[in-house]
Amino acid sequence: MVASDKVVDGFRFVPPSLRAWLTKDIPEKAFGGHIPWTPLRKPVTEATFSLMTSAGISMKSDPPFDVEREKREPKWGDPTSRDIPRNALQEDIHVNHLHINTDYIKQDMNVVLPLMRFQEFEKEGIIGRLAPTCYSFYGFQLDPRELLEKTMPRVASQMQREQVDAVLLTPA
Repeated sequence: MVASDKVVDGFRFVPPSLRAWLTKDIPEKAFGGHIPWTPLRKPVTEATFSLMTSAGISMKSDPPFDVEREKREPKWGDPTSRDIPRNALQEDIHVNHLHINTDYIKQDMNVVLPLMRFQEFEKEGIIGRLAPTCYSFYGFQLDPRELLEKTMPRVASQMQREQVDAVLLTPA
């Protein structure tokens, strides 16, 4: 088996009945095709990392995620993303999400977007560096087409410009 033949099963440790319930609305054909297992091409100590969360974090200077529309249209989730600068502080952010308890994030965003921890890792030489931009999106997406076809290509392009080697995704 070559590295690209590995398959990651995100439901490996989920009980069968819960797996069935969670996957009932996932289409048989994956969006965008096969996602290969890709080994890191350089040591972690030289790699540039970005962070991404589905917790609905936005900068106070940016529009929040549109939870008002979701309240009117309960099957809709905001398919946009927000750029979070690597130097964002707790007092710089808002958290808007109707499907998670945001209290802990409002106390310490590092529970889902560990900017300070990764800055420490960079300073200690554990990682090469933290990219200038990290990302947040709204994790409630019953129809992820717009997120996958419009939002994520923009995010991926920006990551390529910033020479990101690896991304830590923290689902909320």
